[in-house]
Amino acid sequence: MPFSVSWHTLLDEADDIPADATLMTPLSHKEFRITDTQEHRVIIEYTDRNRDKKRPLKRDQFETLYRRIQDAPENAFDLDRLPPDADPYPAVWSLHPRFEIDEEHSVIRETEGPTTSQVIDAERSGTDDAERHEPDLQIYSDALLLTDALERHDVADLADQETDVLVNLYTLLSDVQRSANNFRQEIADVLLDRLHHDQPVSGQYGSVQRTTRRNSSLKDEDTVLNALEAAGIDREQVTSVDRAKVDDALDVTDLSAEDVYEIDRTEYVRKAEVDEDTKETRLQGLKDRLAASDEGDEEVQELQEEIEELEDRIEELTSFKSGAAYHTESATE
Repeated sequence: MPFSVSWHTLLDEADDIPADATLMTPLSHKEFRITDTQEHRVIIEYTDRNRDKKRPLKRDQFETLYRRIQDAPENAFDLDRLPPDADPYPAVWSLHPRFEIDEEHSVIRETEGPTTSQVIDAERSGTDDAERHEPDLQIYSDALLLTDALERHDVADLADQETDVLVNLYTLLSDVQRSANNFRQEIADVLLDRLHHDQPVSGQYGSVQRTTRRNSSLKDEDTVLNALEAAGIDREQVTSVDRAKVDDALDVTDLSAEDVYEIDRTEYVRKAEVDEDTKETRLQGLKDRLAASDEGDEEVQELQEEIEELEDRIEELTSFKSGAAYHTESATE
């Protein structure tokens, strides 16, 4: 099919989509809208306020991509071969009924039948107004408890707070940090398959990109020493005291750690234990209050008062009466 025919079909499809329809680029996942279609170009506008909003996409660039798709094996062009800032072109091409983007394989291909486009569903665009739900995640529970504690205590001046309040805040912050790190790693594992060639991918609150970290570890001792000797480096120049072997020697001699180590004593606070029962009771009370937050009848208000009274009694029975400092030693060479 000649390019001119496909081009005018694409313009017709672009004219038919709603004015507020949002498209998403396949690599950087930036959202934009088509504001105008002309014989020699398509005008788009990014929805991200931090970017230059309007941008013309030229017909000759669409034709170049069209030729690349047709010349590619099985009419599937590798999106990773796109030049910088060319991400919107395949997204617009996906409006054509015979072109589709396969993000799993990172290609745009020409097909024989109808295809899907990069237009974002209306339901997805309105997620801010969607009904709230409670995710079954540890980070959600920990963050909810922390939010409640921050709302109940004035933390502008920590020195004015009671010791038990500080202990509770420290414990909750520690729990949030741990659960957040675990959940962040799960998200990173999924994102890794969707990021390409260090191209930043933007969201509402920021952006991420794929990076490569180079880790190295020595090969076995004989291989390393032989390679260095062959290069003219004497073994004694690169050999050093092995800490594990020193520790083994201390076990069978009368030497003390102070004889071979510089000891640096530091003091810090660490979380000793977590009262999971108290956390769960408080959490359930908060969930019940959230679920009933839109209700205004007397029965709900009485239930909220009963929950608050129960929480106050639990807090009085389980709260710390004094602080404790924990002293530990760390040894460094």
